[in-house]
Amino acid sequence: MIITVTLNAALDVTYRVPSLRPHSTHRVTHTAERPGGKGLNVARVLAALGRPAVVTGFVGGPVGAELRERLAERAAEYDDGLLTDALVPIAGTTRRTVGVVDDTTGDTTMFNEPGPTVTPREWGGFLERYRALLADGRATAVALCGSLPPGLPVGAYAELVREARAAGVFVLLDTSGEPLRRGLAARPDLIKPNAVELTGLTGFSEPARAAGDARRRGARAVAASLGEDGMLALTEEGGWQALPPARLAGNPTGAGDSAVAGLLSGLAEGLTWPRRLARAVALSAATVAAPAAGEFDAAVYAELLPQVKVVPAEPGAAV
Repeated sequence: MIITVTLNAALDVTYRVPSLRPHSTHRVTHTAERPGGKGLNVARVLAALGRPAVVTGFVGGPVGAELRERLAERAAEYDDGLLTDALVPIAGTTRRTVGVVDDTTGDTTMFNEPGPTVTPREWGGFLERYRALLADGRATAVALCGSLPPGLPVGAYAELVREARAAGVFVLLDTSGEPLRRGLAARPDLIKPNAVELTGLTGFSEPARAAGDARRRGARAVAASLGEDGMLALTEEGGWQALPPARLAGNPTGAGDSAVAGLLSGLAEGLTWPRRLARAVALSAATVAAPAAGEFDAAVYAELLPQVKVVPAEPGAAV
């Protein structure tokens, strides 16, 4: 199984409008709600790919209760045991994110609420749950995903990385800013920043150079999302860039999370790095094409996967 950690979970709400205009009243043509936050997105995609995933993190209040109800509904759509809820209740209320999709342009405008404040006692309770999951013996990998809610130490992810490494479990870190910088020092097996996050971490704007610097800072491997330019990976085995066949219009919310699911499912299946990257890029593009945020279009994924081109890349090379 793969453990996904979402410390700042959300109920994701998507509105579709014919055209988004500032200072105007809009008639919503379609509404969708789903359990969200980066790790929950990853878990849903893993389950859709047939890989067992356990979701943990924090959840609380009426929004949190609705999130868990939606998660149970989604779990019922898959085979038994493919999607398991191991979320930890807290006193605060889970946040919401609202994405407004302009049907004319295909663009999406996001509104993200702040997360609930987590107390030291609640953090301690989560650590107990996390250690128990790692000690279970079934975990092949853990994905640490997203922002930190108020109240948690900035080094929270670094602690979770160290716990996973001590348990001998592969650990992927997908966050940004100072939590990423601190987490990197704990030597995660893989980080998955986007281009902006990678530049913020290293100070280098050229992706291959920045990824090489991130490896020198502690990451054993780096897989950087480059938007329309696909994904760049620098690893102990070599470097590659996966290029999508075409740009797809749509909602990019969750596209990076689908890429994480592609990388981890490929790891679980023993795929080579080029094949993992091809899967990650195809899933990411299929997520952009899906009507609801954070879902992926299975038909688009199947069509794009054989069309993704993977080419060698080296640290510092022009990509």
